[in-house]
Amino acid sequence: MTTTDKRTAESDLTIPTENIKRLKVTTTTNVAHHAGLINTYPEDTKEATTAAAAPADALPKNECIVGRPAPTFSVPAVMEDGSISTVSLDQFKDRYLVLVFYPADFTFVCPTEITSFSDQASRFASLNCSVVVCSTDSEFVHYNWRQQARKDGGIGQIVVPMLADRTRTMSHSYGVLCEESGQAFRGLFVIDGKQVVRIAQVNDMPIGRSVDETLRLVSALKHTDEHGQVCPANWRAGDAAIEPEIQKSKAFFKA
Repeated sequence: MTTTDKRTAESDLTIPTENIKRLKVTTTTNVAHHAGLINTYPEDTKEATTAAAAPADALPKNECIVGRPAPTFSVPAVMEDGSISTVSLDQFKDRYLVLVFYPADFTFVCPTEITSFSDQASRFASLNCSVVVCSTDSEFVHYNWRQQARKDGGIGQIVVPMLADRTRTMSHSYGVLCEESGQAFRGLFVIDGKQVVRIAQVNDMPIGRSVDETLRLVSALKHTDEHGQVCPANWRAGDAAIEPEIQKSKAFFKA
């Protein structure tokens, strides 16, 4: 049993004797949850384990978000010029948005991802796509991290907004909140101009993401939206795509 499991079980043992029946259910369920055997909490413990109340459009746990309206947000952010402002989903209507969640400022993998997305911001812009990054740190922590040079583990003056999900509402809404740590997993969402989630990916915290692959996905999404074709494995801009009809698709497979 891990330290977290022991802590959970020990806290359950403080329940009064008259609730011993519930004790057995709760303890067993929590341990199973942490062991990965189940991935939902019982209804009577869900509120206690959720860091922040979800907005009305948040999806239930384990429900696929792709193809659904993106959960709305309006949060403080450090902008490209270093100023602090408010960023909301509505600002990105009629363009693609790559929403990048990451665990925490002043860490190790995170600066490599953030600076890589920032360095490629102009390539995303050429696809009519904006990029924002988001963690549960405050905007003031974001601001200070920007003051640290890249050679010292900082991110410097990046050119993508840094969203501050201080209440953890965004992370919960998009299904990437680690409730034990209060941090976000490495979630990446591509939202289209109609504000529908079209791509969703989530990495565990130790594993960084590929900016080139994200560019490929946005490019493929833009192609299929504009041309009505579908993109095969490893498709890149300029490659042949497939007409999604039985007879017309044969032209691709015969080539």
